[in-house]
Amino acid sequence: MGSAGSGRSVPRLVIAAPSSGSGKTTVATGLMAALSARGFAVSPHKVGPDYIDPGYHALATGRVGRNLDAYLCGAELVAPLFAHGARGCDIAVVEGVMGLFDGAAGEGELASTAQVAKLLRAPVVLVVDASAQARSVAALVHGFVGWDPEVRVGGVILNKVASDRHEELLREALDSVGVPVMGVLRRAAQVETPSRHLGLVPVAERSAVAVEAVSAMAAQVDGGCDLSALVSLARSAGALHGAGWDAGEALVSSPPPPLPFPAPGASPPDPLVGPGGPRPRTPDGLGGTPDGHPVVAVAGGAAFTFSYAEHAELLAAAGARVVTFDPLRDEELPEGTSGVVIGGGFPEVYASELSANEALRKRIAELAARGAPVAAECAGLLYLCRELDGMPMCGVLDASARMSERLTLGYRDAVAVGDSVLAPAGTRMRGHEFHRTVVEPGAGSSPAWGLRTPERRVEGFVEGGVHASYLHTHWASAPGVARRFVERCRTS
Repeated sequence: MGSAGSGRSVPRLVIAAPSSGSGKTTVATGLMAALSARGFAVSPHKVGPDYIDPGYHALATGRVGRNLDAYLCGAELVAPLFAHGARGCDIAVVEGVMGLFDGAAGEGELASTAQVAKLLRAPVVLVVDASAQARSVAALVHGFVGWDPEVRVGGVILNKVASDRHEELLREALDSVGVPVMGVLRRAAQVETPSRHLGLVPVAERSAVAVEAVSAMAAQVDGGCDLSALVSLARSAGALHGAGWDAGEALVSSPPPPLPFPAPGASPPDPLVGPGGPRPRTPDGLGGTPDGHPVVAVAGGAAFTFSYAEHAELLAAAGARVVTFDPLRDEELPEGTSGVVIGGGFPEVYASELSANEALRKRIAELAARGAPVAAECAGLLYLCRELDGMPMCGVLDASARMSERLTLGYRDAVAVGDSVLAPAGTRMRGHEFHRTVVEPGAGSSPAWGLRTPERRVEGFVEGGVHASYLHTHWASAPGVARRFVERCRTS
């Protein structure tokens, strides 16, 4: 174990694979947990927009799992966001996405694991599903090693190996490739993690079962991999240049948002009070704290597990007091709430419980009716609808939602159709969709976004202080979103 790094110099590995389903999550999560058990402070990261794997990473390391997505945030933010997350750690493990060279459709290497590895100057460990091959594994690994000379494949972990004889054949074949075998994992049913229609079941929903799964992954990696060799490889990563990302600095350097428009029926903001100045609340229940920091309630719990850590950090840096609430259990919003953020998750799984919490549904509807800012993404959109699979929801939007057989998945290039609590009209952002639900109608009279890819269409709802959409966005790419939202909390 070395001394904790600044984030820029921390040893690091990227865990990649030739394709999805090869065992990246098992290896990456198991490695994080095994190193943590040996006393390393491990920084966990995930390439791409996925929310579920970082939950397992957090359970394995005790640290927040963070995403590195060059499409959502831009390639220029990958290294700074990594350094921010890895600050103070001994080693970082980055789990890749899909196959090593797979990225945004039609965009070359953009958002691929290979691109992130290059941006981080990190060596790659290739996890190969060897269950149905022997000597051919050498050709496979050779191809991945030589495809892009800027990507350094420093080791191989063979997964789903059937027997000692199978291992012998695989090692013999790989001798000629020149890439060391750093681990051999046998088939082990106990590390299989339950899945559902959008992938793995989130950690927040599994509790003890998730802990057992992560422990099993750690045991398998600890018993089958050469941890010393993996740590040595991580220490060969090149130095990163530039400062780590900081929420406060990001807000300072981002263009200031225009003063938010007033809520319907409200007076315009006081021009003598600057947008950053405190606006203490009167004791009428409209929100805020005595020191002028607006309370932003962020949905959590088992139904709403999808959120990027940087969102809460940006809200706090913009002056908000961020408080989590659980729509499954809490009948009231946090005291003094002046704005609500409801991210993604699986409300369709918990529709009956969410519907049964009528008290909270009414509180959210009342807050929205007063013009308070409410930002909802995907699961949050469903929760704000009139009904979900026939069960009453908040009724903030005159729309109904239902489960669908069709998976909607992919990156999106979007532009704000009109002014909202998040962005002025014309603001361009990138996001992603990931759901098996349908909302009817799909857009309100004032849509949230005009999507430019993969086809042109409008989507989502902007009504008063409400911004609701299927689109998941990463606010680190546009810090002004958080500042604009907090300013609206102060003025609504």
